[in-house]
Amino acid sequence: MKQLTIDVGGTFTDCLVLEETGQLQRFKAATTPEDPTGGFFDAVRKAAKHYGQTLERFLAEVEQVVHGTTLGTNILITEHGAKVGMITTKGFRDIVEMRRGIRNLHGSMFDMFIEPYKPLVPRYLCRVVEERTLYTGQVLTPLNEEELRGAARRLLDEGCTAIAICFLHSYANGENELKAKRLVQAMAPEVYVTASHEILPVWREFERFSTAVVSAYIGPAVTRYARKLQSSLGERGFRGRLLMMLANGLVQMVDECVDRAVYLLNSGPAAAPSAAVYLGALHDKRNLLSVDMGGTSFDVCVIKDAEIPTTTDSWVGEHRVAIKMVDVPTVGAGGGSLAWMDSLGLLRVGPQSAGADPGPAAYGKGEVAAVTDADLVLGYIPPDYFLGGDIKLDVKRAHQAVARAGAQLKLDVDRTAQAMFTTINTVMANLITEGCTNKGHDVRDFTLVAGGGAGGIHAAALARQLSIPMVIVPRVAALMSAFGMFAKDLGLEYARSCARRQNKLDFAEIGGLYADMRRKAREDFARIGIPESQLSYQPTVEMRYVGQFHEVEMDLPGETLDAGSLQALLASFHARYEKMYTYSMPWRAVEFLTFRLKVTAPRRPVEMAVRARAATRVEAARRGSRQCLFDGKPQRVETPAYDWDRMEPGHRLDGPALVDDKTTTVLVPPGFACEVDAYHNLVLRAQ
Repeated sequence: MKQLTIDVGGTFTDCLVLEETGQLQRFKAATTPEDPTGGFFDAVRKAAKHYGQTLERFLAEVEQVVHGTTLGTNILITEHGAKVGMITTKGFRDIVEMRRGIRNLHGSMFDMFIEPYKPLVPRYLCRVVEERTLYTGQVLTPLNEEELRGAARRLLDEGCTAIAICFLHSYANGENELKAKRLVQAMAPEVYVTASHEILPVWREFERFSTAVVSAYIGPAVTRYARKLQSSLGERGFRGRLLMMLANGLVQMVDECVDRAVYLLNSGPAAAPSAAVYLGALHDKRNLLSVDMGGTSFDVCVIKDAEIPTTTDSWVGEHRVAIKMVDVPTVGAGGGSLAWMDSLGLLRVGPQSAGADPGPAAYGKGEVAAVTDADLVLGYIPPDYFLGGDIKLDVKRAHQAVARAGAQLKLDVDRTAQAMFTTINTVMANLITEGCTNKGHDVRDFTLVAGGGAGGIHAAALARQLSIPMVIVPRVAALMSAFGMFAKDLGLEYARSCARRQNKLDFAEIGGLYADMRRKAREDFARIGIPESQLSYQPTVEMRYVGQFHEVEMDLPGETLDAGSLQALLASFHARYEKMYTYSMPWRAVEFLTFRLKVTAPRRPVEMAVRARAATRVEAARRGSRQCLFDGKPQRVETPAYDWDRMEPGHRLDGPALVDDKTTTVLVPPGFACEVDAYHNLVLRAQ
């Protein structure tokens, strides 16, 4: 039986097929923003055609589909979500809007022209009710059901299609929130309702309230899409398992995640770091920079010692999202990023994007120059073989768009394209540098793993700018997030906040928290037919020194903590802290804050096939040449182009050279050498 991974991006939808033999087949189709299921099935139809089958016959042979999508992220950033109302504890109406006094994330705090934060729930849609739960979990004031019905009725009359229930200290006891949720659902079954403790059962009210509101905001659209996709697959003969990629790096069944839509944020980019770790291990590299340059965005993950970093301190746009997410900072820098002039008359590229429609000018619809147009002008992209020839690029239209962009700068078309290439590379290099510097790492100690359809063209330029010694461009570069999904575990994460100092720990209380999380995990996995005997448990705890704000997540030796294991855990915490920050404070008391449990089920292992070394010279893979511009020089260089499909392990190229594939192109600029490894990936090094 075959397995599929499908990643719906802002410009293209990627489909990767894992055959029974372990071979991978790659397919891409344009994303259909109005209804992403269209692009989804277009990509699957290409796969079915490759095997000479109808869509229905092909899907009948598919055992599992793992799906990642940026739908939730796009809804949140473009502000096209539901009309959300919030019901909260009396006296705490403004927690989300106050947001700890943070004014603006993406500009100077002294810029008076920056508009103030615009909350997803305006104040007139925030309603309060009488109820109160203490931090101990004791219900001090039961829910006033009459007030709750009145508040819900006013929100429904205002046209709210989603409601977030956010009560104080519900992480300690969600009784009042659950009662409120049931009452609202009884009044309006069609309305999407979230309870904050079901979304994020941890302390810090602003973080929990904001995350619950975000989940309610994107929930209706995400649920409609997931349900439609689920039913459409069934109608077309699919009888396997549909799994959704989650922001925390796990995958889960549709029924388990639609009620917690916020966990589908960044679900595609969250998979790429797993692919980078897998590919790095093939070359015995553990310090990796996983980059993915697609059509709309550029994603970076700094991986130290093969450990994929996660964070609970994320912002999506201007909105706080405190769920655990794979730490993948993003910037608007992709093949569709548009050129424009700022108020100082300087050239800028991105974050605005042409997207899938109209796309770059070269696609035949757009008018504004995009990075893809500049790369085409520079000679890097084959106009007759873009997406394997499925899209015929309009070279003349691309030149005209780039020329218009350069007119204000009094630059000709070639110099403008070079300026756009340099500008977008600088934007991406700055994000990589920031990610490494913030973690105290030297970027020169890392290997760059370049993914995304546009990643192969820009990877060497980034490596040169940052003095990175080695670049790996995987055979599945244009579908790296989709490939990473094969390496993900089916699982869920659970959390319970219980703030205690080390001398106030109640070991029985902690054991009870883990017993409750294990019980919930057994119930959740039983609903999808996975018995407890197949589950693996990984307990962790968030710790910090007394007086600090941020925490460090530590592995627990087991779910049973006692006086002996506590001392070992504290010693590990001090050592981990010193490794992260170069100092520790063993004389200072430690606080325990949130206890977590990661529960996973086994997955099918993925093995890339090893290919035989080349028996012919690399010239056998030659497919022609293109006139290219390099390093700001005015003269074009006759640059040989090679077919990646016909290259074999051991083949070597010295730049300048181009390697074309039906899903991407890899640029080997002057001063770089490229070699094909045993797994058919390309390895670039500066000479």
